[in-house]
Amino acid sequence: MPTSARKLFAPLTDRPAGWRAYAIAAAVVCTVAAASAPLLRHVDPVNIVMLFPLAVLFAAVRLGRGPAVLAAFLSVVLFDFFFVAPHLTLAVSDLQYLVTFGVMLAVALITAELATGLRAQRDAAEEREKRTRALYEMGRELSGALTTEQIAEIAERFVHDGFGAQATLLQADTGDAAPATSTRHTEDDAHLLLPLQAPTRAHGTMAIVCPDGSPGFTAEQRQLLETFATLIAIALERVHYVAVAQAAQLDMASERLRNSLLGALSHDLRTPLTALVGLADTLQMSTPPLSAAQTELVQAIRDDALRSSAQVHNLLDMARLQSGQIRLRREWQPLEEVVGAALQARARQLANHRLSFDLPAELPLIEVDAVLMERALCNLLENAAKYTPPGSTIEIAARERETHIDIVVADDGPGLPPGRERQLFDKFSRGQGESGIPGVGLGLSIVQAVAEAHGGSVRAENRPGGGARFVIELPRGEPPALPERHA
Repeated sequence: MPTSARKLFAPLTDRPAGWRAYAIAAAVVCTVAAASAPLLRHVDPVNIVMLFPLAVLFAAVRLGRGPAVLAAFLSVVLFDFFFVAPHLTLAVSDLQYLVTFGVMLAVALITAELATGLRAQRDAAEEREKRTRALYEMGRELSGALTTEQIAEIAERFVHDGFGAQATLLQADTGDAAPATSTRHTEDDAHLLLPLQAPTRAHGTMAIVCPDGSPGFTAEQRQLLETFATLIAIALERVHYVAVAQAAQLDMASERLRNSLLGALSHDLRTPLTALVGLADTLQMSTPPLSAAQTELVQAIRDDALRSSAQVHNLLDMARLQSGQIRLRREWQPLEEVVGAALQARARQLANHRLSFDLPAELPLIEVDAVLMERALCNLLENAAKYTPPGSTIEIAARERETHIDIVVADDGPGLPPGRERQLFDKFSRGQGESGIPGVGLGLSIVQAVAEAHGGSVRAENRPGGGARFVIELPRGEPPALPERHA
C-alpha cells in the first residue's frame, strides 16, 4: 500500500495537541523575551516589540489558534514586565505605552488569525491531495482486478491501511439486489454499512468496523469511504458484465457450432431417407403384388422414413433460420390460403381430430413468407394432433388487434406442463421428456424462429377450460390498396 494512502486524516506528526501546544507557545514567547533582554541597553523598546509577533506567528502556524492567542497576550505581558519602565512590574509610568500595548495585541491577534486561516487552507489542500491520490491509487488497482475476490481484497486492504478499520464485502447473490440506501452508522460512528450502488444496480453492501477504542469516523472519512464504495461497485459491475459478455460469446460459439452440425447432419440424411421412401413406393407397386403382411411392413417403413425426413427438414430449417441464411419472400396474401395449405399438408395427422375454424371474413391481408408461415402452422397443428387424444377438437382462429394480428391454434387436450410455457420453445425441449411420442423437440423452436423473423412473437398458455393454446403475433402492416373497378 503506498504511504500516501495510509492513515488518511490522521493528525500531523509535527502538530502537538492539548496542553503541550499551549506550553510550547508560552515557551517560545519566553524565549523571545529572554533573547531580547540583552538588546534593551542598545535598542529602543519600540523596536524590541517587533520581535514578539514572530513568536505569535510561529504559534499560529505550528500550534493553532488557541496557542497563538495565548502567545499574543503573553507577549504584551512580558514586554510590559521586562522592557517598559518601571521594569519587573506591570505598572506603566508612561501612558503612551498603553497605545503600544493595544497596537501590539491587535497586530498579534490579527497575525494569529491570518496565519491560522492559512494553515487551515494548507491542511485542507493536503487532505484533498491525500484523498485524490488515494482514490486514484484505488481506482488504478481496481481497474486491473479480474475477479470479485480481487476486488474484495483490494477494498479490505485500502480500508485497513487507510483508516485502520476492517471492511467486509457482502455481495448480492442475484441481480435483484436490494436498492441502495443512504449511509447508515451507529451512534458511536464506529460502524458503517455502505451500499455498493453501481450505475445499473446495487451489488451488495460494504460493512466497515472501527478498531476498539477508536472515536469513530469523521464526516470527511465517511464521505471518502462512500466514494470508495462507489468505485468498488463500479468495479464489481465491470467484472460482472465481462463475465456476462464472455458467457454470451461462448453461447454464440456453441450455437454456431451446433447449427453447423445440424446443417451438415441434415444434408447427409436427406438423400438416404428420400431414397428409402422411393424404394418403399417401388415395393408397393412391384409384381407379383405383396402379401398383406408385406404391404403393412412396407407401409410402416415408408411412414417411418417420412417421419424421419420431416425431422431432418426441421433440423435443416432451424439451422438455416438461426444462421440467417433464409431470406424472407414476403407477400401480401389472405390468411385463409396459408391456413388451407397447412391443413392440406397435415391432413393425414389431423384425420382423427375435429377441426374448428374462427377466421373472420374482414381480416386484413398479412405480409408473410407463405412457405415459412405454412411450416410454422404445420408444426403447431402436428404438435396439437400428437399430444391430444383422437376425437379431440383443434381450433384455428385469428384476431385483429390495433397493432398486430393474432393467429391461434388451440386444443382441448391435457394442456401444457405448468411453469414450462416458455421453456417449450427451446431447442430439443419437449413437453413430455420420456414420452413415446416421436419427435426431437424442434417444432416449436421453428415456430418461434419464423415468428421472430417476421418481426413478431409466439407464446404458449393453458386455456382456462382445459387444453393448450399457441398464439402467433404478427405485426399489422398497411396492405396495398386494391385497384378500383371502372364501370
